[in-house]
Formats: sequence, structure tokens, C-alpha cells
Amino acid sequence: MQINADLISYLEDLSCLNFADEEKERLSEELEKILFSMARLGELDTQNIAEQSHPFSNVNAFREDCVMPSYERELILQNAPKRDFESFIAPKTV
Repeated sequence: MQINADLISYLEDLSCLNFADEEKERLSEELEKILFSMARLGELDTQNIAEQSHPFSNVNAFREDCVMPSYERELILQNAPKRDFESFIAPKTV
């Protein structure tokens, strides 16, 4: 794909941006480098590589769910500026 002034103008319109002429030149060069790099990725031989949805082979990365003792409710609520018998009272936000 060739990056030209028409394509840069089209991208300007799509992104609702305006570039100076120097920026357009720099952007054109950078886009060409990016597209060249992506094209080189297409040259890689991936025939014998298995598809992966995750880079690690962990089957289940989660820990077992087990019941553990918690803090005492009174200890947690002792520093609350406002509270009722079992929870914090926070200002209403809408």
C-alpha cells in the first residue's frame, strides 16, 4: 500500500484532525514504516505453530475458592465517620 497525500487527507477527515505540511510528511513516513513492518510479519512461516489465545499454557490461573475468617465488623467500623449498625454511611452521589 502506498501512502500518499490523498490517503493522509482521507485519514485527516476520518480522525477529525488537521495536520501541518511537515506533520503530514512525518506521518506519511511513519505509516510507511509501520506498514512495511506489518508486511514483514506476513513473511513468517507459522505453518507448524499452534494457535494460542493466551501466551501462557496455564489451564486455570485462579486460586481455589475457600472460606477464610475475616476481620471483626466492629474493628472495621470503628474509624468510620458515619455508620449504622453494620455498614458505612456515605454521602449520596448522583
